Amino acid sequence: MNVWYNGNTGVQFAATENYNSIVMGLTLKLFLLFMTTNTALLSNGQLEKLRLAFGNNKHIPAEIERHVLTALSFYPELKETPINFNFKVHIKSSIMQAQPIFSSLLGRKKNRRYQININRYFKLIKTQMPIEKIPDEVMIGWIGHELGHILDYESKRNNELVSFGYKYVVSPTFVKHAEMVADSLAVERGMGHYIVATKRFILDHADLPQAYKDKISRLYLSPDVIVEQVKKLEEQRLATKVE
Repeated sequence: MNVWYNGNTGVQFAATENYNSIVMGLTLKLFLLFMTTNTALLSNGQLEKLRLAFGNNKHIPAEIERHVLTALSFYPELKETPINFNFKVHIKSSIMQAQPIFSSLLGRKKNRRYQININRYFKLIKTQMPIEKIPDEVMIGWIGHELGHILDYESKRNNELVSFGYKYVVSPTFVKHAEMVADSLAVERGMGHYIVATKRFILDHADLPQAYKDKISRLYLSPDVIVEQVKKLEEQRLATKVE
């Protein structure tokens, strides 16, 4: 999410009723079952390899280092890009937000720096918990989405980013486009199962405010659309191998 400047159905059902949605739901569950990776199983040696490969020019809190480095491993284009991952006590209406550091927009593009602000606590209707306590694949997916924003920023000139920020503030249509671009960039880089896990975690969480769920449904790609994107990408890869 980007902010500038900061059944139990009956056992029986009609063969034609909701058939497609039922099939898609089962497909999604199987997809997550077989594709989800638990980063808690990373050995110290594996974590060190990720640090050496993707930790350059990055400031990462220790509590989420394995999640961040795992997400960064899907973005080789950002290997040398300066990014600070910052915990914040409160981010209005967001869990995370990716931004260029404004002062770096005053110089050359090659010197541009970014930050990803992360709410220190995951707030529910009646309680809260440290953000690193959410499931690993969900955290990786959330960070992967924010990295999608940064990859999108990298394709723009400084003046284009200023214009981007203005449009993001004043145009809900533009916000929806920007968020879907970030999701799509993450999916294209192989993060589809993580992005699906994040969306499902939000939409299916009983203790998250309904207003936040509605916002996610309105502005972001749905889990079903993401699964379809992943399927198409796999078909394209297989077709390329055959050729």
